[in-house]
Amino acid sequence: MSHDAQGGASKSRSGVLSRVWSGVRPANPVVAFGLCLLFLLPAPARAELICLLVADAETGTILLEEGDCDRRVTPASTFKLALAVIGHDAGLLEDAEHPVMMWQPGDPDWGGDSWRGAVSPHDWMRDSVVWYSQRLTRALGAERFANAVRALGYGNADVTGDPGFGNGLERSWIASSLTISGREQAEFLHRLLTRTLPVSPASMAFAEGLATGHEVSGWRFHGKTGGAYPRRTDRSFNYARGWGWYAGWAERDGRRVIVVRLAQDEERHPGSPGLRSRDQLFADWPGITARAGL
Repeated sequence: MSHDAQGGASKSRSGVLSRVWSGVRPANPVVAFGLCLLFLLPAPARAELICLLVADAETGTILLEEGDCDRRVTPASTFKLALAVIGHDAGLLEDAEHPVMMWQPGDPDWGGDSWRGAVSPHDWMRDSVVWYSQRLTRALGAERFANAVRALGYGNADVTGDPGFGNGLERSWIASSLTISGREQAEFLHRLLTRTLPVSPASMAFAEGLATGHEVSGWRFHGKTGGAYPRRTDRSFNYARGWGWYAGWAERDGRRVIVVRLAQDEERHPGSPGLRSRDQLFADWPGITARAGL
């Protein structure tokens, strides 16, 4: 929506409000107060839906596809599911509680207090701790990391990082060289859940068990959010165009489906675009299940 359109919407609201007060007044002052609050509420966050995909987890059959699910963008923190597979298969991750790693000065800490301190694999996935991912990729080394991502067939499998910066081990999956589409996310999840990735079954089970869970409309969701911002040519971030992912699966009454949602902000908003995409998915879930025939 353009700025002019926003202004038009505001004028329309003002007109409605003035008619309420100049015409028939609400008999109940609580109603009047509620109307005032209605017009003071902030506008909902606006984002373009890039892809919504629901597929049967066992067969991979697509039940619902909306948008452009072949568009590749950064996986951001959804890559932690793949990195959990790789890290466990390489012997770097033992179980949900080990190894515990300590934050050190100089490590990213913009995620808040949960990033500053002792972090287990469970904490890493739940709180989306970037520096824990970086410790794993550095322990793998550039060659082994690249080979492992390529073996999984994960997106474009390019973990070289920003051209000329040699930062593939630090951020190739965050608005950098590694990209993936919604369809490819679903394919990776299908192979994870059906134990057909080229790693040990124990490593796939480990990654599946780390995925964060939520209850939504009678369904149990497991998955990972991801949010990142595009870089401009001057290497600054465009905070008005954040990408927001949810990649996971949902279960109810023995039925399991893969669920992938990708959206891109149309203006700047506080908070994580990944969390907003997840929350919108959960809010829309009753309608999505109806359209998917679930």
